[in-house]
Amino acid sequence: MVLALVEHEAGTPEETSLEMLTLARDVAAGTGSSVETVAFEDGAAGLADDLDAYGVSDHHVVEHDRLGGYAPEAWAESVSQLADELTPDAILAPGSDRGHEVLAHVAARRDLPMAANCTDVTVGEEYELTRLRWGGSLIEEATLGGETKLLTAAEHEVSAEPVAEPTDAEIHRFSPTLDDADFRVTVDRYEESDEEGVPLGEARIVVGGGRGVGGPEDYDQLEELAELLGGTVGASRAAVNEGWRPHSDQVGQTGAKISPKLYIACGISGAVQHMVGCKGADNILAVNTDPEAAIIQKAEYAVIGDLHEVVPALNEAIRNAKS
Repeated sequence: MVLALVEHEAGTPEETSLEMLTLARDVAAGTGSSVETVAFEDGAAGLADDLDAYGVSDHHVVEHDRLGGYAPEAWAESVSQLADELTPDAILAPGSDRGHEVLAHVAARRDLPMAANCTDVTVGEEYELTRLRWGGSLIEEATLGGETKLLTAAEHEVSAEPVAEPTDAEIHRFSPTLDDADFRVTVDRYEESDEEGVPLGEARIVVGGGRGVGGPEDYDQLEELAELLGGTVGASRAAVNEGWRPHSDQVGQTGAKISPKLYIACGISGAVQHMVGCKGADNILAVNTDPEAAIIQKAEYAVIGDLHEVVPALNEAIRNAKS
């Protein structure tokens, strides 16, 4: 059996968790077993219907009077105690901040190795893995041992694929035994961001601007394009370093990882660190005056020209098409 940690927002599974469940099914098929899930926080029981579409046989809801919010050590101890009962062949988590943190704590508690950011798994006595290193700039072939295999699925690298025939997951309540030491670190509140529009990591269309935009005032035309397309604006590290855009807009190795249907990269050269952040895009349209720019080689489509001419013309064409 494969145990999978599912993250959710008020009973709606995160996309990265659905991606992870797709990889978990592959692992379970290799072991000739099933996928069971575990989830925390309010709404966890309501995940069952969504999990049925991903072939989950059993869903474990963790309940404890002190588990009202995120507490990494308490979550890890709960998963570890559940694993003692279920004896899974493997435990998987999404390659999110929480997924990495919780599984790392599980590994420490159980004295087991852990492999992060996996994209492919071949099951055997030792698992053969393909995983991302150095922010995705290096692909590593590795092996993973241990009595229970612990691994996270790289974000936006495995497509979330429902099963042909949904299951009917049985819900189980699990009450771990936890003490004060498990709650040394807890999240006590969440504060809403004052940013408007679609979050960068969730946007289906992203319009990115780099050093070639020229200055903060010139992002107005990119913001207009994003608004016309129902998307949001991103930026390269160079633009953020110049102070033209906030760090929350940065796409790249040290910024956001995006996976839109379309990424329009304007005045961006395409450094490796930036491509790490946008390689999950289905399509890249590059607008650049330099036909030899690295991003041109990575893009599905390219316009060789001045973005200050191309983007306004594109905005006008979209406005005319909508009118």
